[in-house]
Parts: sequence; structure tokens; C-alpha cells
Amino acid sequence: MVRLVQEMQAQGWARPVAVGSNDPAAGGLGKAASLGLATFAVDHRKYKGDRAGFEAELLHQLQMTAPDVVCLAGFMRILTPDFVARFQGRMLNIHPSLLPRYPGLNTHRRAIEAGDDQAGATVHLVTPELDGGPILGQARVDVLPGDTADTLAARVLVQEHRLYPEVLRRFVLNQPLPVMLDAD
Repeated sequence: MVRLVQEMQAQGWARPVAVGSNDPAAGGLGKAASLGLATFAVDHRKYKGDRAGFEAELLHQLQMTAPDVVCLAGFMRILTPDFVARFQGRMLNIHPSLLPRYPGLNTHRRAIEAGDDQAGATVHLVTPELDGGPILGQARVDVLPGDTADTLAARVLVQEHRLYPEVLRRFVLNQPLPVMLDAD
């Protein structure tokens, strides 16, 4: 999230309006505030069993900032089709695998266990299908002998910080997609 904000602020191709989280203790909120952004948190734990209530408050917070595009990063909640429909075609997510392989959790461990030669990250449009929206960009890294889920995740994260800003820039400027990056 910080990298997205810094790229937008430095290059001026978009204006970040707010950073939100479903966890009031998320470190990104403080970082966003230090960059001059409005922040909000809608604690999903307060809405246990009330997804509609959680999404209504999340939608309210988002509508107060009037975003043109919503960028998810580390948002580990499944959104309902009705919520996703409100931002159809303008909600992006980054996922730590080369989709369509390994939607969901434990992606790095799954890639290693499968014997994959490469892993990576994908930026995609959010649709009601979990990690199933159209791919806007991918970054690949080699899976190295002896990799653990943590070592692989660290290398993928470096590429995520390159990929997401580039995809978002091209998305908002209506430039060609998808973006395909290989590790340097």
C-alpha cells in the first residue's frame, strides 16, 4: 500500500484519497496517515455473523472518500457479489501467486510442494469469484532449491512492489495491459 501511495504522489498519475483496513491495528494505517492520507478501519470482528453490516459500513467509509478505483492489498476478507458489483471494473487486488494457480491461502507453500519452477504475484480485477477476475499483470520469480514459504514470499513481495504500481498506473491511464514482469 505504501508503495502505491508513494508512486501516485511522486508521479502524479493518480491521487490517493484514503487507506482503509478491516483491522484497526494494521500498520498501514499509521504509514498512510504519515503520508497525509485519510484513514479508516472497519473491524470485521465486531460484525461476527453480520457480513451485511460489515459491508454496509465498509461501503459507507469508501463512499465518503469517493474513490475512482479501489485497490485491495492484504485485505483478507471475501466480499459478497453485491459489494463487488458496486465497484465492478474498478476494484483491483494483488494476490501472491501466478493465478489461476493457487487462489486462496498458503500460495507459496503450495507452489513449493507442487514442485513449481516459478511463483509470483498477480494483479487482477475483483469479481465475485475468489481470485478469479481478469488478470491485469503478473510478476514471476524463480523457485530456488531450498526455498521455504517465507523465503519465497520475501522475493515475491519485492516483485509485488514493482508490479502493483505499474499495473495501477496503466489501468488509470488506459494504457495496454496486462503487465508481465520477471525478477531482475
